[in-house]
Amino acid sequence: MDWNDPDVLRDLADKLLEDPQQTVTVEGPDGPVTGSVEYVVGRLGMPEMGGSYFTFATENNYTIWAFLKKVWKKGWLYRGHDVMPWCPRCETGISQHEIVTDGYQQLTHDAPIVRFPLHEREKEALLVWTTTPWTLTSNVAAAVGPELTYVKVKARDGWTYYLAEGTLDEVVKGEYKVLDRIKGEAMLGWAYDGPFDDIPRVQAMSIPAMHRVIGWEDVGEEEGTGIVHIAPGCGAEDFELGQEYDLPALAPLTEDGLFKEGFGWLTGKHVHNVAPEIFHDLEKKGRLYRVDPYTHRYPVCWRCGTPLVFRLVDEWFIDMGESYDKPREDITDSEKAESLRYQIMDVVDEIQWIPEFGYSREMDWLRNMQDWMISKKRYWGLALPIWVCDNPNCDHFQVVGGEEELKERSVEGWNEFEGHTPHRPYVDTVKIQCPECGATMTRIEDVGNPWLDAGSVAYSTLQYRTNRSYWERWFPAELISESFPGQFRNWFYSLITMSTVYENRPPTKIVHGYSTLYAEDGRPMHKSWGNAIWFDEAAENMGVDTMRWLYGNQKLDQNLIFGYERADEARRRFIIPLWNVYAFFVTYAGIDKWRPPDSLIDNPATLDEGHPHVSDPWTDAASPTVLDR
Repeated sequence: MDWNDPDVLRDLADKLLEDPQQTVTVEGPDGPVTGSVEYVVGRLGMPEMGGSYFTFATENNYTIWAFLKKVWKKGWLYRGHDVMPWCPRCETGISQHEIVTDGYQQLTHDAPIVRFPLHEREKEALLVWTTTPWTLTSNVAAAVGPELTYVKVKARDGWTYYLAEGTLDEVVKGEYKVLDRIKGEAMLGWAYDGPFDDIPRVQAMSIPAMHRVIGWEDVGEEEGTGIVHIAPGCGAEDFELGQEYDLPALAPLTEDGLFKEGFGWLTGKHVHNVAPEIFHDLEKKGRLYRVDPYTHRYPVCWRCGTPLVFRLVDEWFIDMGESYDKPREDITDSEKAESLRYQIMDVVDEIQWIPEFGYSREMDWLRNMQDWMISKKRYWGLALPIWVCDNPNCDHFQVVGGEEELKERSVEGWNEFEGHTPHRPYVDTVKIQCPECGATMTRIEDVGNPWLDAGSVAYSTLQYRTNRSYWERWFPAELISESFPGQFRNWFYSLITMSTVYENRPPTKIVHGYSTLYAEDGRPMHKSWGNAIWFDEAAENMGVDTMRWLYGNQKLDQNLIFGYERADEARRRFIIPLWNVYAFFVTYAGIDKWRPPDSLIDNPATLDEGHPHVSDPWTDAASPTVLDR
């Protein structure tokens, strides 16, 4: 049976829907394998089944469970309450790994400048700028740079505004008069009216009484107004600043990007559609100064391309440890034992990187990366083996390292789960006992980040848990090869991290990276753009030898521009001259009935021995001319 045939997999999927417990027999490389449909699906990719690597295979899941158990025992697994990038279409959080480089696009948003009227000051207001108008609904504070100089200006619209002096000419239009100059520090504590204090949820949290000007060293005057609106429930930096000032975090959005109940006329409306209505509402209330288009790099979902929002959520993380402010050689063994990132660096040192700059890129990622978010708010996928206590007064959690441990510790639900793969809904029926308080514990609903699946391949596919001698025979890989944009923070990283935790050994001897293939218009190939070239089409129309030369002649660190014009050029400059040389030789060798001596046929290496051939000087002299062409 060919597991790489989509029709075979579809047939198995149909049987899984009919009755997952029906018995089937399939042909493996060493003979027939019999079991329930669910059992067979759970064994896909294993040696006795043959075929490809399947992330949903049972062994793959339990290998990751064992990895997370080791992480937990070292104290590196924790639940974080934080504002995270979120895709409202996929309805899940996006980790830093997934958006650092190719997770951004140049987008243009309407960026409003808004009046925040000051208390007890007639027609005086802060001018505040934002590129995400939906976050204004959850404003709590306004931040200024304590050391920046701010100006008090009288504008021709009758208002008196406060903004950073360095932004004055760009922000205030028309005639104005500077009345005063003050440091941001002098503005701290000023009270103001928020832009959406009439929203029921805002009032219920008593936020209108909390609006204050606070200090933030990161506020600059390179763009905007030099006054930043702070919504701790809508931005990572805002949340961090909110914790410093003990500000409430108002989170306005549901998982699918709709405004929650309690947000008045905004309730039920999608975050990506509300900007015009927000501007209209601000205009009616006399709060909108103006709106300008603003083009910037903005994070998007790496899977579907939807612009991301930021939501306050609970997610699970692997703690990478402190990044010490000193050279690696000065880090002590005890410091390294507490920091996973430096243990990974030691493993990276043992790998040969092609091109060589791959090493420095991986190291740069490890030095600067944040903790690894490993959870996803999805229904089906890798069931994270984390059980939390059902007692509301106990915050203990446990990690289960495999099926045998789960069976041994289960206090209910095992009979419902037994015989199934470790996926929802069956695995959710199993409860274990809390060792801290004795209450039952329930598995979290989150599933795992897909890079956990990708990182486990050096262990899950080689019977690491069940046949260690077999694993030792094949580990580590001689070489892995992948396009390097993004992989230093994704596959290369996850593969090396999991191997560091498991064995403190590199999973491969060589990491071979290469850049990206683009169409001749300089863009990635997409069917919808009409610039994609399929392999069969290229092989038929440009020839496989030409394709091989295009790939073989390409520098690894440069993007390959692939298309028919490039193929024609390769044929003209290399393939055709090479063929002509070969045809010339074959033609005249045939006419002269020449054949190489038997000694050369039996041992071609002797061609390089002895004196140079009489034609060698001519070849050496002609080579520069041929290469220049």
